[in-house]
Amino acid sequence: MSPAASPGRAKEPITPKTTDRPAPSAAPAETDSARRVTAFLRSLLLRRTGVLVKLAAWSAAESAQTFLGGYCVARALDDGFLRGAPSTGLLWLAGAAVAILLGAPVVRGVFAQLPHLTEPLRDQLVQGSVVRALRTATATATGGGGSGGGGTDATAVSRLTSQTEIARDSFAGLVLATRSFVFVAVGALVGLLSLAPQFLLVVLPPLVLGLALFTASLRPMARAQHRYLDADEAVGRRAGITRTALRDTVACGAQEATGAQNRRAVEEAAAAQRALARWASVRTFSVATAGQLLVLLLLATAPWLLRQGVTAGAVVGALTYVLQSLLPALHTLMTVLGAAGARLFVVLDRLTQPLPPVPTPAPPPAPDPAAVPPGPRRTGRAATALELRHVRAAYGPGARPVLDALELTVEQGEHIAVVGPSGIGKSTLLHVAAGMLTPDRGDVRLFGRDVAACPPSELPALRVLIPQEAHVFTGTLRDNLRYLRPDADRAAVDRTVDALALAPLVDRVGGLDRTLTPDALSLGERQRIALGRAHLAPAPLLLLDEATCHLDPVAEATAERALSARPGTLVVVAHRLSSALRADRILVLDGTLARYGTHDELLARSALYRDLVGHWSRVRA
Repeated sequence: MSPAASPGRAKEPITPKTTDRPAPSAAPAETDSARRVTAFLRSLLLRRTGVLVKLAAWSAAESAQTFLGGYCVARALDDGFLRGAPSTGLLWLAGAAVAILLGAPVVRGVFAQLPHLTEPLRDQLVQGSVVRALRTATATATGGGGSGGGGTDATAVSRLTSQTEIARDSFAGLVLATRSFVFVAVGALVGLLSLAPQFLLVVLPPLVLGLALFTASLRPMARAQHRYLDADEAVGRRAGITRTALRDTVACGAQEATGAQNRRAVEEAAAAQRALARWASVRTFSVATAGQLLVLLLLATAPWLLRQGVTAGAVVGALTYVLQSLLPALHTLMTVLGAAGARLFVVLDRLTQPLPPVPTPAPPPAPDPAAVPPGPRRTGRAATALELRHVRAAYGPGARPVLDALELTVEQGEHIAVVGPSGIGKSTLLHVAAGMLTPDRGDVRLFGRDVAACPPSELPALRVLIPQEAHVFTGTLRDNLRYLRPDADRAAVDRTVDALALAPLVDRVGGLDRTLTPDALSLGERQRIALGRAHLAPAPLLLLDEATCHLDPVAEATAERALSARPGTLVVVAHRLSSALRADRILVLDGTLARYGTHDELLARSALYRDLVGHWSRVRA
């Protein structure tokens, strides 16, 4: 469609949601989300207390294994190797090795219980997604969804597949990491206390500081993750819109605006990713504080510990606890919470949104006043739909004018046909009338308004231009017909289908709500869809630039009669003599003079018109 055939837009843009400056209600909304997600998880876990008890029992065994690991190493040095009793040292190391080997059954027991938590989560999310999709589809089908277009929920498949899988996997990782850190930390701290209480003075401050720093960063990290996912989805939507609406974008001259929207989406995604990276660096710093700093403190305070009576074996055992148990568990916990935890929160926030209410049948739509056929054409009208005064238009400063001193007045409710040889200026006339081409000289007025002074955003409400090349976008047939009137209800669409005899086309494509493949449509079918848009459009002036050239005479007559019976004014570049004969008046362009009158008047006054009629008659014969 050309710009004149669009009410100010080529295809509805989806602008990425920017969260740099949240609205005042963002904090309450975030709190509500946190409460809803927390309540959902709490309810899930409370119904699985038996599983949690078994999981805790296996985890307690892992805590004992952690304790034995560092303690056996310390005793192997203090009671064995450092005292010259290698056999005793080897026995203690054998005990540590047995503790490590016993970890395999522990891991197997933990993983055996894990599905009893994750699968109910997934099943509950899938059930909620199915109910949401069915209610949304039912609401749309009955008009309760507000669209009245019979559309479908485009996110239902994503919720049932990728989003539920992300939630299940993230939840499993979170359970494993949290459980492991808690029980490993208990085993390690008990072991450190048993070796020497002084170790707690060295270990606890950096550990608590790192955990506190990481905990404080969780909420802003989740916001950054949410922002990044939104921005990433917006980039994908913009790419899909740009690809499917490429022809419409070029036809409307909207490349610059589309490019600006795409750049904003990409820039927002880049900014969101940078923010996410900054919070990831905070997570890395937290790990370094609670882990690497802890090791450095142990090494730096080793002389002090030895002076306090702590044995060398105890120092090595403490390092074993930190390096082999505490630090890996801490790193895993922070990594999972920072990545999988944020994803889990975002996905659960979306999947646990309140379900839409059960739809109730919508009342029958009120009659559309615009669809009531007009009364007999009136004469002596006071208002004009289109007025051209001394219009001159040429393509280039030194080019011969295509229109020169053209005078034209089209009254409201008239049906006008424009005829003339190919290249004489018929399309130029319609582009000037639509405000798409500024004439070199003269005035153009639509319904008494100067087109030159009229903002471009207001022109689509006054006129619609349907070009010869009809553009159909990928979407349902209903959405294509409602392209210029998105709020049209079912009854209005059905009246358009009946008026233009589109029922065979509707049946061929599988219904009004079946998604169209533009390449599978013939040129004539595309033109009939574009004419249906014009019939449904609210603009009072329709300009058809050979918009029926790919239709057979019967389809062309049906379309022109329907558009002429529609309230408003119709100007058609005629493709056949029959099209001109259906008009109230005819404008003949011959390059030097413009003749305007009825068919009989022009036969008497215009030699060019007589030649055109004779040519049309010979072609028909």
